[in-house]
Amino acid sequence: MDLISLPPCSRRTDSGKMVGGGAAEHHHQLTIMTGNGATGGLSPTSTTIKISTTYLKTPVKTDQDILENSMLEDDPNSNTILSTEASCGAIDANGKCLDGRDSLAKRPRWGPQHKGAQELAKLYSSGKRTQEIICIYICITLIVINLFLILKHFRLERISKVVVAALFGILTADFGSGLVHWGADTWGSVELPILGKNFLRPFREHHIDPTSITRHDFIETNGDNFMVAVPILAKLAWNFFTRSNSEIQQEYALSAYLFLCSIFIAMTNQIHKWSHTYWGLPKWVLFLQNHHIILPRRHHRIHHVAPHETYFCITTGWLNWPLEKIKFWSTLEAVIEVCTGHKPRADDMKWAQKRT
Repeated sequence: MDLISLPPCSRRTDSGKMVGGGAAEHHHQLTIMTGNGATGGLSPTSTTIKISTTYLKTPVKTDQDILENSMLEDDPNSNTILSTEASCGAIDANGKCLDGRDSLAKRPRWGPQHKGAQELAKLYSSGKRTQEIICIYICITLIVINLFLILKHFRLERISKVVVAALFGILTADFGSGLVHWGADTWGSVELPILGKNFLRPFREHHIDPTSITRHDFIETNGDNFMVAVPILAKLAWNFFTRSNSEIQQEYALSAYLFLCSIFIAMTNQIHKWSHTYWGLPKWVLFLQNHHIILPRRHHRIHHVAPHETYFCITTGWLNWPLEKIKFWSTLEAVIEVCTGHKPRADDMKWAQKRT
């Protein structure tokens, strides 16, 4: 089943054994395929999860980390079973600890019933909604205008430049999505004026209720990304209207790059939403995900392993592995923490701990 198939990010020792991971039981069966083909099981049920042997030395997450610390999106509150078993060892039919302790059985670690997620969802305001609607209409208008002008000035001999521009546009959008995602996930607070409730709030909510994005409509999902694309598209349209035909032809590759980059930026959160959607996706979206042309579902699940400190790029995810290999994000965090004294993801952790 695609939902619980794990991404190619296992980290193991040279002998093939798993490194790290918790000892808590999981309610799904885990069969570990070691390097020499041997298998071992973790109880208690029958679902088998095959461990990928690709990129064995990638220092990202162990398969056990992914299973125990990320939400199973087909059953958002199944984590209550995990938290109970982990804290109690055994539970009765009513979900209570057999040893008498007050477990976290009715205090989900994540999902729509999480206290913090519910508080954050209520902070979505009518003013924010209005801003999103305006941005989407302006952005779509500019996309149509620029598309017409791009096609009007297109010359067949420039096709190779357009292909290169598209590639760099994708890479730029992917890196930009990672930079914004990392910044909003890692720093700042929901209590910040203007920025907090309007732009950081969705990031906090998404970590403790990842499936909330699948319940958002097109406007709430895409409003902010369309807003980011507006200045780029406005500048591009201005160039087309104010420059001569010869100047436009000289800068056509740059114009194509800016246009395609803005399209990928605008669509990033829709692609992100698809990476959390496990039912009813069009076949063409599944094709793009399966061939890693856009962000795949299994790939993005790596980011949703607590404490959400890796794999921030969410347009295609192409840059996640190389950025992790060079420790790009962790190095930035270390520098900022030394310079400012602020701990990364402190506000994120605060909301995650609101269980009562």
